[in-house]
Amino acid sequence: MAREKELINLVDSVPITCHAWNADMSQLAISPNSDLVQIFKKKAGKWELGTTLDQHGQRVLGIDWAPKSNLLVTCGADRNAYVWALDKTGEWKPTLVLLRINRAATCVKWSPNEQKFAVGCGARLISVCYFEEEQNWWVSKHIKKPIRSTILSLDWHPNNVLIAAGSTDFKARVFSGYIKEMEEKPTPTVWGKKMTFGQCMAEFSNGGGGWVHSVSFSPSGNKLCWVGHDSSISVVNAEHENAMVTQKMNFLSLLTVNFVTEASIISAGHDCMPYLFGFDAAKDGLSLLHKLDVTKQKSSAGVSSAMDKFRSLDKKATVESSDLECKLQSTHQNSITESRLVGGARGSATGFSTIGVDGLVVVWNFKALESSISGARFS
Repeated sequence: MAREKELINLVDSVPITCHAWNADMSQLAISPNSDLVQIFKKKAGKWELGTTLDQHGQRVLGIDWAPKSNLLVTCGADRNAYVWALDKTGEWKPTLVLLRINRAATCVKWSPNEQKFAVGCGARLISVCYFEEEQNWWVSKHIKKPIRSTILSLDWHPNNVLIAAGSTDFKARVFSGYIKEMEEKPTPTVWGKKMTFGQCMAEFSNGGGGWVHSVSFSPSGNKLCWVGHDSSISVVNAEHENAMVTQKMNFLSLLTVNFVTEASIISAGHDCMPYLFGFDAAKDGLSLLHKLDVTKQKSSAGVSSAMDKFRSLDKKATVESSDLECKLQSTHQNSITESRLVGGARGSATGFSTIGVDGLVVVWNFKALESSISGARFS
């Protein structure tokens, strides 16, 4: 039976800014809150540091790994993005991307067919990048209007054309990223028919304000979910004339969100715990279903801890540092900053991974969670 979760401690409590897996999850790329990207390889059940990529001059803020082409893209506060490819000797070689931006690159995402990628930044624009064969480099086109602030998150529609973006101007938007030089004319979708490059197909706000930290399309691409800094989670259903539902939560704000299936959503954030939400498309209803991290605690722990504390005061006139530790009743001991589906594409994933300020990488298995949590369903 699969384990409910696997804990991977790679950097000894150093915050992890971003992460990405290769296709078979035998390699993991992370940035330990620095200008470095570290690639770990799994050998004999243990994770070992294989390669360190040091091309960036400032903190790396985004990583994405294309599963088919095995290309790695990174972006950072140095306003640069690089596409990394393995050469014949097995070394990662970077290619500079011409982003043409004057603020930090905050997030990056490969398109489904891996022929292009999108980069969000603090310059109030989205760079849609593609490979120019004649010049043998990666070039970009800019989506600017009506963006008014920093882009914090991006996600691609399954049709490889539409891009969802969340920003600090409290908006979630859907844009067209159609590149006529390299793509066939896209077919109409429920988001609209006219899809010239940069066209804003839809714009949404949850009404209460709050930075939009993360966005996610459903597997069909007909629904969009986002989370805001005002502790809200919202879903819009384009099949029902963009009907929108918002839930304000009574816990700390969520930072990351992923559609698992058309009816299930996972999200996590400052509460240090992942949650499962359900979406009823027939009623356009959104509800919190389960906490996905339920830890068992011993009832006598508090009594013994208090007794040990007083014994230490009596014998040593001091309190041991271990007695002062406050451990949360969750796997992550600090904010969860990013989550990714693993083991398959959206709609067929077998689990998800989370990273946090506590330096942990945790891989969660859907089947094991369904077995341990009554009523939890991810299919």
